[in-house]
Amino acid sequence: MDLLRSEPMQLVQLIIPIESAHCTISYLGDLGLFQFKDLNAEKSPFQRTYAAQIKRYGEMARKLRFFREQMKKAGLPPSTRFNRSNDIDLDNLEVKLGELEAELLEINANNEKLQRSHNELLEYKLVLQKAGEFFHSAQSNATAQQGELEVQYIAEGSIDSPLLLEQEMITDPSKQVKLGFVSGLVPREKSMAFERILFRATRGNVFLKQAVVEDSVIDPVSGEKVEKNVFVIFYSGERAKNKILKICEAFGANRYPFADDLGKQFQMITEVSGRLSELKTTIDAGLLHRNNLLQTIGYEYELWNLQVKKEKSVYHTLNMLSFDVTKKCLVAEGWCPVFATNQIQNALQQATFDSNSQVGAIFQVLHTKELPPTYFRTNKFTSSFQEIVDAYGVAKYQEVNPGVFTIITFPFLFAVMFGDWGHGICLLLAALYFIIREKKFSSQKLGDITEMTFGGRYVILMMALFSIYTGLIYNEFFSVPFELFGLSAYGCRDPSCSDASTVGLIKVRDTYPFGVDPKWHGTRSELPYLNSLKMKMSILLGVAQMNLGIILSYFNARFFGDDLNIRYQFIPQMIFLNSLFGYLSLLIIVKWCTGSQADLYHVMIYMFLSPTDDLGENQLFVGQKFLQIVLLLLALVAVPWMLFPKPFLLKKQHQERHKGQSYALLHSIDDPLEMESHHDYHDHKEFEFSEVFVHQLIHSIEFVLGAVSNTASYLRLWALSLAHSELSSVFYDKVLLLAWGFNNVIVLIIGIVVFICATVGVLLLMETLSAFLHALRLHWVEFQNKFYGGDGYKFHPFSFALVSEEDE
Repeated sequence: MDLLRSEPMQLVQLIIPIESAHCTISYLGDLGLFQFKDLNAEKSPFQRTYAAQIKRYGEMARKLRFFREQMKKAGLPPSTRFNRSNDIDLDNLEVKLGELEAELLEINANNEKLQRSHNELLEYKLVLQKAGEFFHSAQSNATAQQGELEVQYIAEGSIDSPLLLEQEMITDPSKQVKLGFVSGLVPREKSMAFERILFRATRGNVFLKQAVVEDSVIDPVSGEKVEKNVFVIFYSGERAKNKILKICEAFGANRYPFADDLGKQFQMITEVSGRLSELKTTIDAGLLHRNNLLQTIGYEYELWNLQVKKEKSVYHTLNMLSFDVTKKCLVAEGWCPVFATNQIQNALQQATFDSNSQVGAIFQVLHTKELPPTYFRTNKFTSSFQEIVDAYGVAKYQEVNPGVFTIITFPFLFAVMFGDWGHGICLLLAALYFIIREKKFSSQKLGDITEMTFGGRYVILMMALFSIYTGLIYNEFFSVPFELFGLSAYGCRDPSCSDASTVGLIKVRDTYPFGVDPKWHGTRSELPYLNSLKMKMSILLGVAQMNLGIILSYFNARFFGDDLNIRYQFIPQMIFLNSLFGYLSLLIIVKWCTGSQADLYHVMIYMFLSPTDDLGENQLFVGQKFLQIVLLLLALVAVPWMLFPKPFLLKKQHQERHKGQSYALLHSIDDPLEMESHHDYHDHKEFEFSEVFVHQLIHSIEFVLGAVSNTASYLRLWALSLAHSELSSVFYDKVLLLAWGFNNVIVLIIGIVVFICATVGVLLLMETLSAFLHALRLHWVEFQNKFYGGDGYKFHPFSFALVSEEDE
């Protein structure tokens, strides 16, 4: 597997007999190493040869989506076990899918009707119960009032009273006013507006009685649970009745008949309850039959779905092929890796044999100047790192791939910012959890964040391992230093000095064998040694990675035979960068090795302002002043070296390449089409010196300014490392140790919980994301812009493995 350069690609033409075309495309789909070119791009989808077949399989896919939706509603996930072979008669499958869809639609329609009737009867039963209570209460009140009137008449003892009472009793019933009523249910949220509209429409000539239904009821029309009130409206006259009916319809109130006779009410409740019981039994039987049918479909669903997807993708691919002049063969063109030549030829031969074709498919390589697609063979470990690079831009064909270096440099730069071996262990456990259970997670549908984390499990693993390594170098375990590799080399000069400070300490032992001495984690009264180390190390890492980027640009130019870029880009860029920042890196290393107290800021500033002045106490080695002058002159020379030669040399090369091509033999341009193409060729190749010069000027200025800004940008490694260490120290000192000092178990438990939440939420989530994004920026901007164009396009082969992963 070669990740440094993309796989060598070739443009291939396939001439396939029509009788073996379907089988050939299927075998190439199983192989997944051939990217077809669309030779019918000018045609619409409806004008292509196999539009009818695509429509047919699209309809089958629609039915399968319908089945999946029904299974999802019923809570029956499709079975992932294939209990049959892949040999399916698609004609029989089409008929079977149609029959199953028709049966399922019929079951759903019957179930909806029965469910609606059931919901209507439930509402009707509520109306009978609540309205019956209205009438029972009204009759009880009327009987009580009648009794009171009779007692009153007898008590008064009037002679006329019995006559009047008798006269009232024998009054003609036809002259009494008969009130009508309408009963039903109205949504509770509309009940107040319903009452107001009734009052206004009838001018108050109605009597409305409402009762609240405690539980939500399923509306027969919408099928949703709704809170409702039972109402009874008493009215007089046909005109008022018509108004009431229209208002009920407008407010979505369901009306139900009701009898004022108590005997009839009891009889109606009994009938409704019996019908409800029968409907419930019928609905349950229908749902059981529906679930059995969906379960049967679920056993075969994945196999059917995969087969339909494959067939549809095969015909989509066949639509990209064109007919030859005899109309007996299909012509395909596409890209494939060179290493796959034998595999593709074997697939063509097998397809010819299995389809009983008399003529075999022809495989021939085409020569073209078209830029091939980019294809890197990756595995589950390297693919996530390659995705980080591809998110910036896909490498041009045969361009140096930053993904190889990203595998090491990305997690390492992350760890420089995140370095704490306690936090690194936490990340390692999370990564190992996803890696150990990767088979289970791979077969499940995960959420967006979980899926992204699972996809980058090996990136997290590498970040964790490097974080443990840098944490051991920084000697930080949740911000606490440990003497893991021996005792500290420093001790107190006298009993008055503090162990927490670097002031007053003297070296009493040999140098601490690995990483930072624990005593370097001192107070912040002066610049700590550890922070100074991190700051200078950030510059060293930045300069080293930028040099690596420039060196890779050399390999790119060398591979593509671009000598001008080697001479007039690579060399001056290396000189400019290392004359300034390479020299700064050298001073840092010399200062570390010699223990000098020289001020490097002063050295670098006065290297430009006063290069001839004596360095004095800031001199680190003999000949430093002369070296600085030489490096400064080289940096000044490198800028015009980058800017001027290349445009003039490109112009000279263009003139030499096209010298004499403006003349041609008369017989070679007799054809006006050839003459036109001849002029088009020269128009297309016209050299614009001003455009090339401006482009080179921009490129040179960008590199000079970028060398300064990019070096400063690498100081984020120091800044984020300091921030991570300080946050960790604050949580440890102000939460955990503070809670420990109270000598109270409850306070200690609360402190531990707060410390864990703060560590996980801030340091293991937010700080991890922050360091990840900064490492990403350092790779995309500071590193890759030195050599990486990222203007290629990916190799997208026709593959059934990719088709099966795509959602409809």
